Amino acid sequence: MKTGLLTALAAAICWAGPLEDFRDRQDRQALERAAETARAGAEKRQDAASFRALALAYSYLAEVAQETGDKAVVRDAAGAGIRAAERAVALEPESAENRRLLGTLCGQIVPANVLAGLKYGKRAREELERAIELDPRSAMAYVSRGVGNYYLPKAFGGGIDLAIEDFEKAIALDANLHEAHLWLGIALRRANRNPEARKALETAVRLNPQRVWAKQQLEKTPAT
Repeated sequence: MKTGLLTALAAAICWAGPLEDFRDRQDRQALERAAETARAGAEKRQDAASFRALALAYSYLAEVAQETGDKAVVRDAAGAGIRAAERAVALEPESAENRRLLGTLCGQIVPANVLAGLKYGKRAREELERAIELDPRSAMAYVSRGVGNYYLPKAFGGGIDLAIEDFEKAIALDANLHEAHLWLGIALRRANRNPEARKALETAVRLNPQRVWAKQQLEKTPAT
């Protein structure tokens, strides 16, 4: 039993690197193949680590689909990811990463399905609050909550100001986390703070030169 658990954990850790590379290059086909492989592994092992790896694959697939404007794929990938993350949470309810992934996926479905925004927006916030409670130093949990706040209208409890606060908190915890600088730049641009936005996006590109979307966001951000 212990050997099987260690094998699953090692597999989940090994998945993270390639998945990030596929995400950075916006390689949707590679992410789709990875999700299928992860799904087969989760069905076979039925453990939290395998369902977590599957949820991560679907989350990155939804992220790339959102970046490239394919709402149907966002909706389907996020929905499948939610189901995988729910299995991981059921098996390991005290895992901050399980909660973060579930909250992230609930947040990802919001811009693809506005009518479901209230339901999933509320659930995303609850899961991410729980993730932060379990691991207050998780910079990625603050990034995930910030992304949720970015997409969730102020009337539903989100908004740009809250998003910026979350991204700044993430940077305070991990100054080298490129996702935090990327999303801070995007949020600052929406707040019409373009010089600050460009600075944040330049930092994101410097920290991760392979991230296609970061370069695209920098290119579309005015200097003034």
